[in-house]
Amino acid sequence: MSRRPWFALSVAVLACCPALAQAAPSPEQVAAAALAKAPVWDGHNDVPEQLRERRQDILAGFDFADTLNTADAANGKDAMQTDLARLRKGKVGAQFWSVFVPATLSEQQAVQATIEQIDVMKRIIAGHPDQMMYATSSADVEAARKAGKIASLLGMEGGHSIGSSLAVLRQMYALGARYMTLTHFKANGWADSATDAPVHDGMTEFGKDVVREMQRLGMLVDLSHVSARTMADALDVARAPVIFSHSGAMAVDSHPRNVPDDILDRLKANGGIVMVNFYPAYVSEQVHQWKAARAGEATRLGILHPDAPDKVSAGLAAWENDHAKPVASVSQIADHVDHIVKRIGADHVGLGGDFDGGSVGVAGMPDVSAYPALFTELARRGYSQADLEKISSRNMLRVLKAAEAYAAAHRADPPIESPTTF
Repeated sequence: MSRRPWFALSVAVLACCPALAQAAPSPEQVAAAALAKAPVWDGHNDVPEQLRERRQDILAGFDFADTLNTADAANGKDAMQTDLARLRKGKVGAQFWSVFVPATLSEQQAVQATIEQIDVMKRIIAGHPDQMMYATSSADVEAARKAGKIASLLGMEGGHSIGSSLAVLRQMYALGARYMTLTHFKANGWADSATDAPVHDGMTEFGKDVVREMQRLGMLVDLSHVSARTMADALDVARAPVIFSHSGAMAVDSHPRNVPDDILDRLKANGGIVMVNFYPAYVSEQVHQWKAARAGEATRLGILHPDAPDKVSAGLAAWENDHAKPVASVSQIADHVDHIVKRIGADHVGLGGDFDGGSVGVAGMPDVSAYPALFTELARRGYSQADLEKISSRNMLRVLKAAEAYAAAHRADPPIESPTTF
């Protein structure tokens, strides 16, 4: 039998349906298309911390165009993970720069140090007007995108930065801070941390007023670093979407810095977003458990040999030799995204890499240039271009616009007052 009729039919079908004649786009192509239309808006980068620790905020001689030469072996410092060249390679279009100061400072010291961190990052941004644009609103972010510049917003990491003062909170907002993480590694005077013994069983009434005042102003409430009880208390009073600027899913990695499923469920109702973190112990349950086991062994050796630190060091080295440290992977970061998407939907996830603040050692994610590798992995798992665009930046844009809309609707509300403490 002649095959020509079948050939003719095939040609006719392809003519009617040209999409069938084209190969499906590769994961790399899907990822690239998503990032071209919606560049990454990352929730947390600690360049200001690096400038403080390495240079005491002195910028003379510092080249943010290329920081690959910033390693300082004498002081145990690797090269920085962030610079303008690698931000471009990583398709980063907007960045929350973290004006972090240690929770070990007194509140008054923390206020001063936070203002200094705001100042140094503003100077970095102003020093690169061709590539960076200072942003305090969603409109600014959109304008930077149109201009082809990296929108640069400021976020405070740790409520100790306001010195338990709503007046200071308002002034930090006036200086440009657009989110505040309610705690850092330690509890403060009004909220409990995920990594410290509970003091308040969540938040005090003053802490709840902090959340209310932040939302009245239009400052995003960031629940990374806080205890699960603090998360719940904040969601009880929040009337606009909240964020987790750099956290993962506790169901994937049980570290207390991650978000429990019951809080994820409440976050969906709130309209907020979890920006998935790249810190290895928060990404990989295996790394988390390894670090716990190592700490336990160090304690055991210290008790056995309190008079012989050399034996403690040798014993710990032997333990590490017998127990190879696991390596977190891009695939495990994608597992966190998967869990959040499956639990509450693709509208509630973003990325908060925590580069230059601890996210060192994830295979395939060495620095800010590597975001496309994660998007390729997600595309390989079947994520559509539309959902990848949500994850990269559209979700964060929606959340900030919602916070701004809430603030605009409450502009006539009087500021919440609190008495001075000294």
